[in-house]
Amino acid sequence: MSWLPSKVLYIDLTHKKWWVEDRKDLFERWLGGIGVAIQLYKEEVRPDVDPLSPENVIIFAVGPLTGIFPMASKTVTVFKSPLDGYVAESHAGGRSAAAIRFAGYGAIVIKGASDRPVHLVIDDRRVRFYDASALWGMKSTETIGRVLREVTPGSGFRTIMRIGLAGEKLVRYANVNVDTYRHFGRMGLGAVFGSKKLKAITIIGRRAYALDKRLLGEYMKVYKEIYELATTSPALRKYHDLGTPQNVLVLNKLGALPTRNFQSGRFEQAENISGEYLAERLLGRRLACSGCPVACIHLAALREPTGEPYFYKTTFICYDYELIYALGSNLCIGDAEGMLRLIRAVEEYGLDAISTGVVLAWITEAYERGLITKSETIVEPRWGDWKAYVEMVKYIVYQPNDFYRTAALGVYALAEKYGGKDFALQVNKVEPAGYHTGPTYWVSLAVGFRHSHLDSAGYSYDEKLAKEGKRDVTAHDIAKYIVEEESWRQVLNSLVVCLFGRGIYKEDLVARALRSIGINVTPDDLKTLGRQIWLEKWIVKIREGYDPERIELPKRIFETETPLGKIDPELVKTAIREVKYMIYEALERGLRR
Repeated sequence: MSWLPSKVLYIDLTHKKWWVEDRKDLFERWLGGIGVAIQLYKEEVRPDVDPLSPENVIIFAVGPLTGIFPMASKTVTVFKSPLDGYVAESHAGGRSAAAIRFAGYGAIVIKGASDRPVHLVIDDRRVRFYDASALWGMKSTETIGRVLREVTPGSGFRTIMRIGLAGEKLVRYANVNVDTYRHFGRMGLGAVFGSKKLKAITIIGRRAYALDKRLLGEYMKVYKEIYELATTSPALRKYHDLGTPQNVLVLNKLGALPTRNFQSGRFEQAENISGEYLAERLLGRRLACSGCPVACIHLAALREPTGEPYFYKTTFICYDYELIYALGSNLCIGDAEGMLRLIRAVEEYGLDAISTGVVLAWITEAYERGLITKSETIVEPRWGDWKAYVEMVKYIVYQPNDFYRTAALGVYALAEKYGGKDFALQVNKVEPAGYHTGPTYWVSLAVGFRHSHLDSAGYSYDEKLAKEGKRDVTAHDIAKYIVEEESWRQVLNSLVVCLFGRGIYKEDLVARALRSIGINVTPDDLKTLGRQIWLEKWIVKIREGYDPERIELPKRIFETETPLGKIDPELVKTAIREVKYMIYEALERGLRR
């Protein structure tokens, strides 16, 4: 007996139907999470499907460790991205994974498109379709969450996913808000929701599960070991104390903190928006995802006057490193409270903060260079002027003119139309996360699926080389690191374990955890599976026409110093070719077998 999820819930928005299938065939072969999700995507989505058409699907998947081991707290979603037109994945925490698992499902597949705004309520017995016309057009995703909590009361694990106006308006980098402070942020899932008239999903998990009594002793032993590592590890302690904003001063010192649209790797006001500054002056509370003892979610308490003497409203705003980079240093905003107000505006409209910040930075530099004027921007964009940026966020969503309609498509579209490709920071039409560490990071974005720093953590390899004083890295070294690291991450993303815990969930401990719940695998089995999942993802992306060698990286990344000096374009090009060679060589070996 094993605790392996196997039920897949299918929902047809077009016909307002739902059904459940037992897909043990997938879960026994691919574990769960990304391993199963990519197989479901292969079954459902043709290579030529328009991302904003009813034929695109939204797939949520969890894994066998969800709900029973610490930090197995993430949900994976897979869909075709409206930002770059290829298969994409995004991950979110909160209560989403536990809710799906305790509702009885290992995965959820949402097909078709509704003819009117709809809100789904899912539990272990049924799916209900509610008219969401009254919610359509609501500005604040937080307000929507409060409304839905009132109309869907219930005990157990409950998660609420919803889009804001950006998703409704099909901004290509709109996100999906999860439980107020978590997100499916990257790659435009919010626009896919909007195209399907899917305003929100509430999932309520009420089921309980019992392990085989013969396994309980080993399970408790492994659980205790993982819990103790999660609560005592210095590497995880930093996430609890300062969260990812600890990276601000570290990267600034290294010269890898993107500033002024990546014109520099250092920000003169980094101290004022650092994790230390925010924790000492503005930190209001910490939160944790379900099943996680780390509590890495940091909320700033912003005290704002109401207009009456001595009366104030306190607003909680979630912040992390990526938001601070994109809406702080890269826009030269050194006012912590101003940065938080810009973060709040981005949150209220339901935009991906990284893409939004990069778009705003490009607009500011293009304005300085005279490529665009105030007739396009409406307000004057200036480095550090958070008030102007708040206005511009509103215009990106409401799209009052052709310029902002283009801005809603992303920085690549802006540069195509108005010029400025050299400083349009994007990799395959996707705006980058905040690490200008060296060549490995940029190669990892070119060959990744999340277009995130979490794709193989190339930045970490660059930082290691910088600390060791090594500048003679080869293309083969880079490619080998990326392939090995990304392959193992497919296992963690199939379990689904938060990647902050990757230092704990090593091969041997993962195998022991799985055996303690009745899934008999060895560390070597897992490593082989990880490489197979990685290749399965590439099979899909290649069928959709993706070729990493065709990517043109912006010149800016080769002009600005990194901790390893200036990046050699030939080194990056060769490393991308090496990764591609390794992919095709592995696929050919598989075919020969």
